[in-house]
Amino acid sequence: MSKAAELANLIGNINAGGGTSGRNLVINGAMNILQRDHLSFADSAHATHTLDMFRIGKSHDGAVTVTQDSSGPNGFAKSLKVDVTTADTSIGATQYAHIFHRIEAQNLQHLKFGTSDAQNFTLSFYVKSNKTGTYALTIGQNDNSYKQASQTYTIDSANTWERKSLTFTGDTAGVINNDNGHGLEIVWWLALGSTYTSGSSSASFATYADANHGAGHAVNLLDNTSNEWFLTGVQLELGQNETEFEHESFERTLCKCQRYYQSIRTNNGYTAYNGHIFGSTSGVVVVPLITEMRTSPTGVTVTNVGSFGIVTYGNLNRDCNNIAFSAASTKQIKLDCYDATGGFTIGHGCMLFDNGSNGVIEFTGAEL
Repeated sequence: MSKAAELANLIGNINAGGGTSGRNLVINGAMNILQRDHLSFADSAHATHTLDMFRIGKSHDGAVTVTQDSSGPNGFAKSLKVDVTTADTSIGATQYAHIFHRIEAQNLQHLKFGTSDAQNFTLSFYVKSNKTGTYALTIGQNDNSYKQASQTYTIDSANTWERKSLTFTGDTAGVINNDNGHGLEIVWWLALGSTYTSGSSSASFATYADANHGAGHAVNLLDNTSNEWFLTGVQLELGQNETEFEHESFERTLCKCQRYYQSIRTNNGYTAYNGHIFGSTSGVVVVPLITEMRTSPTGVTVTNVGSFGIVTYGNLNRDCNNIAFSAASTKQIKLDCYDATGGFTIGHGCMLFDNGSNGVIEFTGAEL
């Protein structure tokens, strides 16, 4: 696209109510952020979180591995890679595989859904695969009994980065609630059974129908273990014109992602959180969250608990044998920390600290 055409598209979107800075409503569209320690997500369960803000959905007889790949089109250092590891050459009528991304509803109010001024919006992205053909993409509107709009795009050349752009019609009938739930869901279909492909695609939102969910999808990415699919440069913006991808600093994207997922890692520098002893083998500590989260975390997942220790007066360098969720707000979380040896004195101060190099405490429950 020429600079003149790019400027004309940007001006058109601004006139429609968009902007120059902050126009991309997708978080981590350049696939730069991967907070989890996993290097890959192999044969993950349905709706597993992978790269930050992107999840994998499945119901099929094959298997794929999702990774953050160090490749991309010019201007991009990372991409999301789907690698088929177990083939499913015959997708059942109700089977599927997809990658999806959700956008918080209160960040979508300027789309003016549910009013006569509902705005059109454009989704653009880079995609690459050895598997050419026609793929379906669906936008789901969660707050109105999951209304949907679906379109198709074509991968024309094998193993070549291609930029795709799809414009959707603003919904004058379906309100996006002004809350912290997910307002829109973007679904990239990779394999899809006939139950979901036999209807009609449309850029306009309509009542959910199975047949229209992935209408026109004609590719089974899972049919061979040599198949791969890559995605990066995802941008959703107000207006009917695709504009150049809005790059932002790494730390800004990371901060946005930390609204939905945070963790403590003992290999990221010295960890020290203060609290008090409430039992002969246990203490409670308070962890301030890096940024306010979307909702209060509802649980924790602990990996290598022995990499954390608890210290109190007269009892140094005790290994933790359990760390459990106690309570949380959107700004802090309380953790119960246990040591099997015992001998703590109730009321003494205590501290949770690094005692190894590979411990992880993940705060769960705030992701979309």
